[in-house]
Amino acid sequence: MFQGTTWQQLMTQVEGGSTLHFLGLFSDGNVHAHLDHLKAMINQAVKEGTKKIRVHALLDGRDVGEGRVERRVVHLPKLQLAHPRSVDEKDARRRDDQLAVRGGVPALADGVADRARYVADLKTRPLAEQTAAANEQHYEIPTRFYQRCLGKNLKYSGCLYPTGRETLDQAEDAMLALYTERAQLTDGQTILELGCGWGSLALYNAAKFPGSRITAISNSRTQKEFIDAEARRRGLTNLTIVTCDINVFDTAPAQFDRVVSIEMFEHLKNYQRLFANIARWLKPGGMLFTHIFTHHRLSYHFVARDASDWMSRYFFTGGQMPAHDLFMQFQDDLTLVSDWKVNGRHYQQTAEHWLQNMGAHRAEIMPLFAETYGREHAEKWWAYWRVFYMSCAELWGYRAGEEWLVSHYLFRKP
Repeated sequence: MFQGTTWQQLMTQVEGGSTLHFLGLFSDGNVHAHLDHLKAMINQAVKEGTKKIRVHALLDGRDVGEGRVERRVVHLPKLQLAHPRSVDEKDARRRDDQLAVRGGVPALADGVADRARYVADLKTRPLAEQTAAANEQHYEIPTRFYQRCLGKNLKYSGCLYPTGRETLDQAEDAMLALYTERAQLTDGQTILELGCGWGSLALYNAAKFPGSRITAISNSRTQKEFIDAEARRRGLTNLTIVTCDINVFDTAPAQFDRVVSIEMFEHLKNYQRLFANIARWLKPGGMLFTHIFTHHRLSYHFVARDASDWMSRYFFTGGQMPAHDLFMQFQDDLTLVSDWKVNGRHYQQTAEHWLQNMGAHRAEIMPLFAETYGREHAEKWWAYWRVFYMSCAELWGYRAGEEWLVSHYLFRKP
């Protein structure tokens, strides 16, 4: 193993003092893993000069209990180890990290006082921050990559698995149909979509409601090109795609019956300004429907403090994880009608399907990565994207999908 290419690449990447991270099951039960394997890798890394090592232990209750972990952790070689973290609700409420602070405002809002400061801080920020970085990280990568990973609708957001046995295509269709119901969409409406991705909902609505006029906003040139071509191919003439930064987008007042947005508001900051804009664009009595990913209790920013903040640095720069109730704090211009929680296991299955599809199309994806990131970085980004999908699956599957969720909201303009 230690003579193989993968190990040698790892050792090369941590030269110069970088941290080596081990993420996986921590077990002496020998069902899914064994502690001796981890110990051997740590010993070898130390022998080869690695100075900083972090172990991110996943506890699997079937073959190792929490108490056994505490007894075993002291045997790991040459490491300063933090107390192992429990996975129960009590520990989930404990902040054991030194969270980044912006002007005295916590990056994570936990408790009434923190939440009030967090909300007040959001009202001082731009509508969106670092939009160019977010666009580069996700939305200007060749569409052909997403065509190899996503389903037939190119829905780059959580899908719905009513029975748990759906294919990815079926799960995409199920969630799109649910949007139609919850947003109360009907034929003949004027609809504005904010952050349309590759057009999964915009194209779906244009076909389902031929008497409606649909305008969809994207910050990506390649997404517009793809959707325009698809609309022509399908003979859809009731759809207009606009490429624009949400910070500067504006349109005539009181012209839309519905505004919809799917997994775009997580990229934004100033919800006070956002909801005021939407209220201005809606007709009286018009409605906003949005789907976002959330935490059941906490709001926090993705902050790249150092090289260990991997998700913030490479995949979600400028974003935030809203608490399910965060939007309830911004009702000056729109009034909440309904909210729904979708169990995180639906997103877990979505990410697992993306991961499976990516693995099945490696031969086609690697040349795209070489084109996008450079041939010398293609293998690294292959690993990054796979870990990104795996991380999403693990996050939304945690605590049986009750910790991180997908949330739906319906607001009305008075």
